[in-house]
Amino acid sequence: MSATPCRALIPALLLASGLVLLDRSSCPAAGAPEIVLRDGLVLPAGGRAGRSAFRVDPIEARIIQGDWAPPRAGDSVHWGATVDKTWTAAQANADGWFTNSALRGGYAHLSHTAASNEIVLLLAAGHSMVYVNGEPHAGDVYEYGNVIVPVALRAGRNDFLLAAGRGRLRARLSPPRQPVFLDTQDNTLPDLVADEANDVVGAIRVVNATDSRLENLQLTATAEGGRRVATPVPALLPMSVRKVGFRVRHSGRSSTNRIVVDLLLTGSLANHATLSDRGSVTLRLLKAEDTRKETFISEIDGSAQYYAIAPARPERKDRPARALVLSTHGASVEASGQAAAYAHKPWAHIVAPTNRRPYGFDWEDWGRLDALEVLELAQKRYHTDPALTYLTGHSMGGHGAWQLGATFPDRFAAIAPSAGWISFFSYAGGRKDDSTNAVRALFQRAANPSDTLLMASNYLHQGVYVLHGDADDNVPVSEARTMRRVLEGFHREFLYHEQPGAGHWWGNACVDWPPIFDLFSRRRIPDPASVRHVLFTTVNPGISSRCHWVSVEAQERALQASVIDIEWDPNKRAFKGRSQNIARLSIETAPLPPNKTFSLSLDGQSLTNLTAPAPGARLWLSRGEGQWSVIAAPAKSQKGSHRNGPFKEAFQHRMLFVYATRGDAKENAWAIAKARFDAEAFLYRGNGSVDILPDSAFSLRKTKDRGVVLYGNADNNSAWEPLLKDSPVQVRRDRIQIGAKSIQASNLACLFLRPRPDSDIASVAVVSGTGVEGLRLTDRPPYFLAGVAFPDCTVFGPETLSTGADGIRVAGFFGNDWTVEHGEFAWQDAPIASANASHATQP
Repeated sequence: MSATPCRALIPALLLASGLVLLDRSSCPAAGAPEIVLRDGLVLPAGGRAGRSAFRVDPIEARIIQGDWAPPRAGDSVHWGATVDKTWTAAQANADGWFTNSALRGGYAHLSHTAASNEIVLLLAAGHSMVYVNGEPHAGDVYEYGNVIVPVALRAGRNDFLLAAGRGRLRARLSPPRQPVFLDTQDNTLPDLVADEANDVVGAIRVVNATDSRLENLQLTATAEGGRRVATPVPALLPMSVRKVGFRVRHSGRSSTNRIVVDLLLTGSLANHATLSDRGSVTLRLLKAEDTRKETFISEIDGSAQYYAIAPARPERKDRPARALVLSTHGASVEASGQAAAYAHKPWAHIVAPTNRRPYGFDWEDWGRLDALEVLELAQKRYHTDPALTYLTGHSMGGHGAWQLGATFPDRFAAIAPSAGWISFFSYAGGRKDDSTNAVRALFQRAANPSDTLLMASNYLHQGVYVLHGDADDNVPVSEARTMRRVLEGFHREFLYHEQPGAGHWWGNACVDWPPIFDLFSRRRIPDPASVRHVLFTTVNPGISSRCHWVSVEAQERALQASVIDIEWDPNKRAFKGRSQNIARLSIETAPLPPNKTFSLSLDGQSLTNLTAPAPGARLWLSRGEGQWSVIAAPAKSQKGSHRNGPFKEAFQHRMLFVYATRGDAKENAWAIAKARFDAEAFLYRGNGSVDILPDSAFSLRKTKDRGVVLYGNADNNSAWEPLLKDSPVQVRRDRIQIGAKSIQASNLACLFLRPRPDSDIASVAVVSGTGVEGLRLTDRPPYFLAGVAFPDCTVFGPETLSTGADGIRVAGFFGNDWTVEHGEFAWQDAPIASANASHATQP
């Protein structure tokens, strides 16, 4: 769950952007009868999971075991030795909302009796996920009100078990208006630019309310006064919703500033019946100088995304603006509203990425990738000078400024967090695990990239302006004061201001603050050749490896802080420095003329008569047995800045989900349901659109350099052989092999990643188990939640649902050669027993 939303900010930013806040919960089958689920049972939670990979949950434990039964009022659930909870009756109000303190992290059970088998649309809100007759589906914890989930009802009783979020929820069932249709509640749309040739992308949801996989559909867009453009629709999983892209071509000339785009979906259903559905969207036609939205195709998953820009308005046309300010928004805020909060600058473009959603990923994980993707696109699009790049943000976006600034110190000349929180550990529900248990210690290390303070020394490369209201009741001013104390220890060029009496949002001034832009206007990133000293910390070279002319390429201990402190003396033609936790580094000898000799002293060891490589090349160094040596550029098959793990880093490079079809009926049913559940979750949290295909359709050749998420094991997923046959981790029915060790059990789950064998950049993430119980156990580890981390490899059993992290069997990081032998693994052969084993008392 993202940080507490700055809801006071929403009306101001929406009004500033010309948007209207609407109730988006309208049913797609307008006018058709719908069923409101009004009576049910609620169960309080026995504790709060927070931002943790594993939580105690006796309800899920029974579902995993396959013996969960619908509850009755008065049934008790033992949530530990001293915590008993009871199912109680609840009824929705006239608007269909259940409001109950039990719904703060607890469960709600609702039911419906259907006259026959049918597919309907579940329209629910306020829940983090839902089991529909035992099958998991994504929820709507932020109450967007527009989430559609096609579900199959069976004749007779149907059960809906909702994991509740923030204290209220509602659920309705609606018949689809036709088997496959366009839904216009959650569009991704660009603005058109007047008097320019526009060739842009948008996206709209397509709902497949059939039990068949559909292919070869087509979406045709015809803009009013523009050209007709047909776009192939990617394959649609049975009973799924997918965000589908389309292209719009328009001259930019019109007598109106609203351009209607007619959309036509065509194709054939599985029974060969003709499919046709129409819809329309409206695009704004704006001047090039106006604040507007621009769209692009993301390299994360191939989906259409947008960013907003408040273009510079130069005082002279022959002197275009060369500066770019990246502005990261707060929780619940749209990027379009963020950009609209700024007055246009004569010298700088204001660019606001989306974080993939208003809540998104807290500017970490895929939110971080979105920010970098937008930055690079906007720099190219507007021909800005990379040395004149700046970073600011508010609330959650203030955290984004702290995080992105610390992670990428040479990408921004100055940063300015406003009302920003430091990290999940200081504010947003995360907590550090100080356990001495070796397995849990590795899990904590996997979360180190979220620990902003580990990288605080990187702010030395930037100017810093800290802005906060001293009466902020959302993000306490103590967050800013903590950072002031940290910066005072080493930074001589930071500025600090507390606005007296100001709360969290005190108008546009709390983002468009003139002293911030005064600082920005005075700063620039130095040319690498002029840099004489680099002090740089990285926690994961696969995320951030470079600062000016030095790069940390590999670590001795994965995801511990790696530090390089190195100086260049041009008079002596000598580098001198010290390092910490670095196994391999490279130096771009930008300060040196080519073919000149130089020396290097590192950690007290001297290397002399080194020859500068050709321009653009790098000097590579490796440390072994405490000694540094010059090496050739390492093979891409090694870990490095191009690919390093851990588990979640595999979910990029136009990732695709590949589910098993070679198992038994239960295994196959789990695989497609889990792939669909993950796709729903990534659509909800990340505005995603992921290709999902059966193992029988997977091809190495057709998916070159794409990340793969594989669902299943070596016995039931045929894509395992081409992707993972040489992996030191092998998961089969009843057994997991990790290097030379194995575990025999039929109820274990395993999450791990491996380098894709035919790619230098892509990885394979594996969601696996040794049997149906182990496979089901992978359903709810929250790997799409920012602040929750997993190492390269994790093995866990059902004990995690009664003991939490103490139930993890294995955690580990592969070595730099991707082997177990050279890596770091911790084993817990006998899981820590729970003194208060959780179970539910059923009728």
